Amino acid sequence: MSIPMPTTPLDIIKLSLKMANVLGVGQDPSAEDTNDAFQIMNMMMKQWQRRRYMVYQLVEAQKLATGAQSYTVGTGGDFNIARPSKLEFAYFRQFPAGGGFPVDYPLKVLRAREDYDRIQLKTLNAFPQFAFYDAGYPLGNLFIWPLPSNLYEIHITVMQQLQSFVNVSDQIVLPDEYKAALMYNLALELYPMYGLPVNPVVQGKAKATMDAIEEANAQIPRLVMPDIFQARRGTYSIYGDVPISGGF
Repeated sequence: MSIPMPTTPLDIIKLSLKMANVLGVGQDPSAEDTNDAFQIMNMMMKQWQRRRYMVYQLVEAQKLATGAQSYTVGTGGDFNIARPSKLEFAYFRQFPAGGGFPVDYPLKVLRAREDYDRIQLKTLNAFPQFAFYDAGYPLGNLFIWPLPSNLYEIHITVMQQLQSFVNVSDQIVLPDEYKAALMYNLALELYPMYGLPVNPVVQGKAKATMDAIEEANAQIPRLVMPDIFQARRGTYSIYGDVPISGGF
């Protein structure tokens, strides 16, 4: 007889409590134990959200540029998506005057506020080159420089939001390999709460499930060398204090 896969957080919680030797065979968790484990499970999911290899998909969002200096990112914002913690990639799409096929140009993502702050003329209107994402809360702010007009559409690539559970009877909508990872890693989180020693077998299996997800989700982009290391000539922008790529 085949054993059904767990389909709800409660199923995972019961298995994790048994794995941690908190519950015995045939026992059910108390309401307090269930609630505590459920909160820990959701906190664990929020931590996984910050790890690229734990997120199974990248998603894209777009917004027609308006000439604004910044655009809000998050639920109800200009980019009406779940607020991401960072950008994975960004590009803009140019719509040729008089028709024709749109052309996409990658944007260089600035990873630090200090890099954006070095730009001296932040209101310059010209061909966009850089994107900086300030991960504010509850809405982030996306800065594109130079400022693009409505001839351009801004595209950002961010991590898919992992599922958050509202109650223990929610259906788990995740790839199947996440269920074992949830069970073993939740058991690891439960050991100290009950003052129990960590079982090295459970610890090893928890790591193995994380490794399996990492292997499945790993996406390594092709190496792109910085302009300064490439044998090409270029120009320098006095307005942004940055090099501008030139011809070969």
